[in-house]
Amino acid sequence: MIRVRVPATTANLGPGFDCMGLALDLWNHFELHLGGETVTVETHGEGAGRLPTDARHLVAATFMEEAAAQGRPAPAGFRVVCHNGVPPASGLGSSSTAILAGVILAQAWLREGQDQDPAAVDSTTILERATALEGHGDNVAPALLGGFVIVVPDENGVITRRMPMLEMKAVVCVPDFNYLTADARAALPSSYSKADAIHNIGRAMLVAEALRSGDDALLARTLSDRIHEPYRFPNIPGAECAREAAREAGAIAVALSGAGPGVIAFAREGFDRIGRRMNRAFREAGLESRYWVLDASAEGARIGRLPLNHAG
Repeated sequence: MIRVRVPATTANLGPGFDCMGLALDLWNHFELHLGGETVTVETHGEGAGRLPTDARHLVAATFMEEAAAQGRPAPAGFRVVCHNGVPPASGLGSSSTAILAGVILAQAWLREGQDQDPAAVDSTTILERATALEGHGDNVAPALLGGFVIVVPDENGVITRRMPMLEMKAVVCVPDFNYLTADARAALPSSYSKADAIHNIGRAMLVAEALRSGDDALLARTLSDRIHEPYRFPNIPGAECAREAAREAGAIAVALSGAGPGVIAFAREGFDRIGRRMNRAFREAGLESRYWVLDASAEGARIGRLPLNHAG
């Protein structure tokens, strides 16, 4: 059996559209069991009863695709067991955990078949493969590496830097609203003004500095976006009100988590107050919601025989 655990992530961080992400202390665990004649997937925790239970499941599909791409078709029968702490379709990188897990499990399985240490997978290869499958690396890079990561593609693959940052907590409130990534992408315009580009470039650099230095006042001024949030917030009932409620409750800065529908509020105190206020804002818009108080995670994906109750 090969076991992988992967953290949740929040991508974009306001102005860092498609190129900035942060790992969070909320985890999905995946186990690969070989044998049998069919492909089956068990899901426990978040998504149980809603996600596919066969080869259509994203972890299984990615595992098979990656194995074939490396020249060794996956076995006809295997079982994947998922213990999920990350809610699907939340803006917390659930699909990226699945893609990353599928790639890691395939690479580990291939190494094991060559009598090599399955845990000694090559992180550069995994990142490039997972980014290619995901389409952009702002979720998979921090999920793999941990911490605050900047990632951009180039002609040779991806350029990735894990940036220093001080400890930070966030409150992530996720409404019960089906906001598909495809719909979130479709909401964006095909072009932007020079002023909007300048706004985001400058603020993305300053967000990185604010996280590095722990400058909360700078983070409050710079976690501002003109590329995606103005087009996505209005499509999520209650999200704009939840953002304002979090600020009024003491949050330092608030943004969409990834493409949404989750809203992430960075704070130093009053976490439950902030979460309850966001709950109320969504409820007034007709949606129930849940919130999590999460630390940024310096640790990324891990492979091996980790106990399921291992602290994240």
